[in-house]
Amino acid sequence: MPPARPLRRAALALWALAWLVWPAAAPSGAVEAPAPRASRPAGPSLAGQLLVATETLRDPRFAQTVVYVVQHDASGAMGLIVNRPVRELPLALLLRQFGLDDRGVTGTVLAHYGGPVDLRLGFFLHSAEYATTGTERIAGDIAITPQPGVPGLLADLARGAGPRKSLFALGYAGWAPGQLEGEIDQGSWITVLADPALLFDEDPARKWDRATARRFTI
Repeated sequence: MPPARPLRRAALALWALAWLVWPAAAPSGAVEAPAPRASRPAGPSLAGQLLVATETLRDPRFAQTVVYVVQHDASGAMGLIVNRPVRELPLALLLRQFGLDDRGVTGTVLAHYGGPVDLRLGFFLHSAEYATTGTERIAGDIAITPQPGVPGLLADLARGAGPRKSLFALGYAGWAPGQLEGEIDQGSWITVLADPALLFDEDPARKWDRATARRFTI
């Protein structure tokens, strides 16, 4: 069993990060319930694809968002919004909050609003050549490292040993069984292929337009 103190410190650090991003990141409205992992859905899984909000989706939490689908099975779906950056956070500050050595560390990490469910949870989407605690390859060259591995990934970024490409998000989007499929049938979302060039585009304002344009090319 892992020691309780480091886990408690990590939880407190992510609480602090949530307070940093919450005022700018979280529109009002009800929060979707998280969806636990279970068996896969009867239809093809959308994991590894992008959900792109259509013009008909007016919910302020999701209007003009692009969501990378991390999990989609019989228990529901989970994804991370990848085009709502909130603010740059000093890498040294993040390391200090996790109780890690920040001496000589420079640079920043751009925190994104990953979705309305539990802003205390941190995730890194990143290129799949890198792996640490809890890393899981989703599709192709894209992997995810959830909260247990976030401190280690930050430490590796600080010493130039992290992934080539990465995106840090707090919170996530969750759908109950059948909910996402219903929203797609209603025309609230289109699904398009994901790739690192779009996912890690350094101009987040372009992602929705670029992703939306793919509906006409696939």
